[in-house]
Amino acid sequence: MPTPGSTRFVNFTTSRDTMWETAPDRCHVNWVVCDSGWEAQLCRVVEDHPQVRAYVKNHGLGFEVPYRYGSEVRRYRPDFIVRVDDGHGDDDLLNLVVEIKGYRREDAKEKAETMKTYWVPGVNHLGHHGRWGFAELTEVYTIESEFTAKIERAFGDLIEAAGAPPVLKPV
Repeated sequence: MPTPGSTRFVNFTTSRDTMWETAPDRCHVNWVVCDSGWEAQLCRVVEDHPQVRAYVKNHGLGFEVPYRYGSEVRRYRPDFIVRVDDGHGDDDLLNLVVEIKGYRREDAKEKAETMKTYWVPGVNHLGHHGRWGFAELTEVYTIESEFTAKIERAFGDLIEAAGAPPVLKPV
C-alpha cells in the first residue's frame, strides 16, 4: 500500500494521444495524459519554474473533492497537484491544486468556489496533510504569468503573516 500522497503505484491504460513526457526530476509518473494542449503548456511551465519541486497530473490517482451543484452532490477531480517551495523550504512545500479551465460553465464556478472556500481552508486547518492552495488558470497565453503570480502571492502572504514587509523571490 502506498503512503498517502504517493504516486508510486499509478498505472493505467489510455486512448488519449496528447501526452507529455515528464522530466524525471520533477515527476515520477513518466507521462502526463493531457486533456488539452493547455495542460501540456502547464507541464512546460512547471518543469521550467525554479520553485516547483514536483508535480503530477491527477489522472488515475483517485484524488477527488465532493461539491454540491444545486441539490446534487458531485465529485470534482482537479487537473494537477504541484509541489512548490513558496519560502517555507523543501521540508514544508505548498501543495498547489491547479485547474486548467477554458470555458467556465456554472458547475466549474461551483468547483472553484468549493476549493477556495471549503476544501483548502479545511485541509489546512486539519494540518495533517501539509499546506494546500488552489489556482484556476483560464487563459492559455497567460498560464506562465498566472502560475508565477499565484506562487508570488503565496510567498507574499507568508512574509506578511510573519509581520515583515513582502519581498518576492526572483523567478
